[in-house]
Amino acid sequence: MGMYIAFAPLQGYTDAVYRRAHWECVGGVDEYYTPFVRMEKGEVRRKDLRDTNPGRNSGVPTVPQVIARDAEEFARLCDALQGQGWRRIDLNMGCPFPMQVRASRGSGLLQHPDKIEEIQREMLRRKEVAFSVKMRLGWENIEEGLRAMPIINEMPLVHVTLHPRLGRQQYKGVADMEAFARFQEACRHPMVYNGDIVQVENGKWKVGNGGDAVDDNKIKGVMIGRGLLARPWTTREQGAASGTARDKADIVREMHERVYRYAEGNLCGESQMLARLHAFWEYIDIPQKEKKAIMKAGTMRRYREAVAAVNV
Repeated sequence: MGMYIAFAPLQGYTDAVYRRAHWECVGGVDEYYTPFVRMEKGEVRRKDLRDTNPGRNSGVPTVPQVIARDAEEFARLCDALQGQGWRRIDLNMGCPFPMQVRASRGSGLLQHPDKIEEIQREMLRRKEVAFSVKMRLGWENIEEGLRAMPIINEMPLVHVTLHPRLGRQQYKGVADMEAFARFQEACRHPMVYNGDIVQVENGKWKVGNGGDAVDDNKIKGVMIGRGLLARPWTTREQGAASGTARDKADIVREMHERVYRYAEGNLCGESQMLARLHAFWEYIDIPQKEKKAIMKAGTMRRYREAVAAVNV
């Protein structure tokens, strides 16, 4: 059995349409995580529940992710997802965005071990659900995450995914591999590595900040986000010779065709369609001149012309 590979969620990019396009055109992913489901104005956000609707995710190995400030929010989010039939849920304790952190969600939750302990007890009550956690080293300092680890060890988890940066760093600086090793020692659950994984070489995943190989003998697997958005064909290459340029072009065009058909059939007006389609290209690794032409296209006619000129 090969290394576990997860596709990380990015709000506005990896929706159900994109996840299905990648699964059907590329595959090689064990689990696709949804952008986090959250509370809004005292209710579970309906837009998020549309994305986790089982009908939209049928046949795609999907894990809904939630973000919560306390056990009460966590319970309501789990109730909503379990009501849809989900028995696998991931808790986000890593989001670095200030709006969520100020509300004690995401990596902000790591500053409140009492709240994490209440969530742990809520997890234990839901024996029918397989949980996992995605986290950072802490928000302000690494000690926050290490203090939370004894509580996380008591959670009924299939694994812990760790992005070895502090929340306040967002995506700046380098991933701290030494800190990741400290958390490995402290964690009783299988560990999944997340952060700056950018390429495949000789069947090994590499970390972008220094080209270090991720030691697949010590971890369960890897979670890749921006790297897969940039090079969606990567999982097809894992453990094998790299695909040809034609293979990569075909993959991008096949995925784009699926997202385009969705936008054409479900979104209203050119502006909505263009917003969704521009997101498809924002991270993809193509020449800057071609990407600029796509992103500047203000009409569907100009957009189609720009896409036709793309050479992956």
